[in-house]
Order: sequence, then C-alpha cells, then structure tokens
Amino acid sequence: MEMRQINYFMEVAKREHMTEAADALHVAQSSVSRQISNLEAELGIDLFIRDGRRVKLTPIGKIFLMRMIKTTNMMEEAKREVKEYLNPESGTVRIAFPISMAAHTLPSVIYAFRMRYPEAKFQMSNALYYDLINGVVHGDFNLAMIAPMPLKEQETRISGTTLFTENIIALVPIHHALANRTSIKLEELKDDSFVVLPEGFVFHDQVIEACNKVGFSPKIAFEGKDIDALKGLVSAGLGVALMPEMTLIDNTPQSTIMVPLSNSNLSRTVGVIYPTQRKLLPTEELFYNFLLETYDK
Repeated sequence: MEMRQINYFMEVAKREHMTEAADALHVAQSSVSRQISNLEAELGIDLFIRDGRRVKLTPIGKIFLMRMIKTTNMMEEAKREVKEYLNPESGTVRIAFPISMAAHTLPSVIYAFRMRYPEAKFQMSNALYYDLINGVVHGDFNLAMIAPMPLKEQETRISGTTLFTENIIALVPIHHALANRTSIKLEELKDDSFVVLPEGFVFHDQVIEACNKVGFSPKIAFEGKDIDALKGLVSAGLGVALMPEMTLIDNTPQSTIMVPLSNSNLSRTVGVIYPTQRKLLPTEELFYNFLLETYDK
C-alpha cells in the first residue's frame, strides 16, 4: 500500500463519487480509479460497490476506512511530536488534575507559563486520584497534578515532587454558631451535619479519617459530586464541610464563612507526578521545571 492510494481511497469514501474525489484531489478521474483498483487488487477485496462514478463502501471497506483514519491520525500525531522536539516552546503539555485544582491552582500556573511561552498548548483532563496515577503509568498523559502526593514506597511506577502543603479549613453557613471565630478545633463540629464528596474520592476518606482521629464519626447529611456542589450545600445551610484551602481562593460562595482549623495535622500535600518508565516530552519537561521554579519561590 502507498500513502497516495490511502489518500485517494479516503477521499472517495468521503465523497462517494470518483469524479468529485478527483476534483478535490486535483488529479484525473482515471488516476483515482486506477489507484483504487490497484489497492483492491493488493488487498484481494472490493472496497466499494460501484454504480457508475458513484460508489459506496462495502462492509469490509467501512472497516478498512476506520482503520486508515486511525492510522493517519497516529501518523499526524507522530509528526507533531517530532515538531515539539525541534521547538519545545511551542509544543503541547498533556496534563491531568483533580477537580479541586480546576478553579485556581492549575489555571493560575498555566497562565504564568504561557506568559513566558505564549505558543505553548495544553491538553487537559480531570480524573479521580487513582485514575491520575494509572493514567500516568499507562500513558494516557505524562504529567498529573495530584493531592495528596503518593508515598514513594507505596507507588514505584511514578516519580514526582511535592510542590506545597495546604491547610484544610472548615466552611460553615454564615449564621453558624462558630462562624465568627478566628479558628476552631475540628472536634467542635462533632454535632454538626457534614456534606462530603462521595466514596471513591480520596478527600472523602481524608475527611472521615480526620474526624475519627479527634474522636467522632461525622454525621453525613449530603454528598456532592464535586467541590462546587459542596459549597452550594453549605451555602444553603444544609451542613458544614472541610475543604482544601486552595479551593476557596477567590471563590467563597455567599452565605458561607471560612474558619481555620487549629488542629496541626489537618493539611495535605500537593504535587506533580510523571512516569518512571518514560521520558517527558520536551514541552512537558519545560512545564515540569516551571512548576518546580514557581513553587520554590
């Protein structure tokens, strides 16, 4: 098979007409017909059902088209990757992150990075904690922001760096009895109803564990699918919530108050991870080093 044959085949499949495909390709119709016939002869199958110059894909032709679309996309992706090696400042960073970093942490650092490298591009996705780790390991993406940082002795398939540690704070309704305090102990919320993320979120487990450590099991009134849902539930007076501090920067809803917790152990590490078995692409390495530089200040 030659690339010219594949290109002609895909154009004919798209237009279902030999002459129209030839016009789009700027070649003679006889050349298109001949290349398609040569391709079919090489494969030993009919790719098209012919009705004059009009054609339709056969069932096996449809399968072949899907495979060729996937193959040509992979080839274009390979070309882009080579181009990034030649000019990393205009390449693409493929990064994933937890939803708690979507509102402030990641957008602010990407903005700063693109101020320095304005041609850099990003492909971003969000995922749950263990999906972030598995996505890095299996190559769905090469970088992931994550919290808390995995312990090195428990996860050898990835490497990374802790960027900073953030406090966990309480978010309470504005008329809550403790809303005017400068700080509280977590155990002072033992009689309150809690709103939490669903099971499966690591932060759900962290909230339960933190409460257990100070002597009580939280009364869970509602579960919200993300941090913004929890904020809305607290704003409606339906309970209190524990929140990572960065999720409330410039984004504290009305009718709620942030109250610091004096318990010294209520914090979480935030970092960036990458696979131990693969080398970062140049643009991704540029962004990784930018993260280290930014949070080292």
